[in-house]
Amino acid sequence: MTTVLFACVHNAGRSQMAAAFFNAIADPNKARAISAGTDPAPHVHPEVIDGMNEVGIRLSNATPTLLTGELAAGAQLLVTMGCGEACPVVPGLSRLEWNLPDPKGQSAQRVQAIRDQIRLHVNRLVAERGWAIHAE
Repeated sequence: MTTVLFACVHNAGRSQMAAAFFNAIADPNKARAISAGTDPAPHVHPEVIDGMNEVGIRLSNATPTLLTGELAAGAQLLVTMGCGEACPVVPGLSRLEWNLPDPKGQSAQRVQAIRDQIRLHVNRLVAERGWAIHAE
């Protein structure tokens, strides 16, 4: 089982969306996603909750989590989205950087565009790594 850690600054937008999309499409016997932030917000951004509701994914119960070296060490892949130098460096941990804008405070259309970019990145990652749920 592979654990993918999605990380951004506040863990209230990009990383929450990425982990939710990942867990919706990846085979849970092969991989799972968690998310965290270097400076967690008190809650997921309301505009992100609304944007994800539009595609049938509920984030209203999600809670931002602090990104620690220990949490990162439990993952096999770290995907960062804007935390830059604040993201921990864990020897041996593969790392990808997705340069995606922060949805906080953005219009509904902008949040939708960011959400759709994240979904494309996640779909590509799951397909490339062979983690997709295969139809019987």
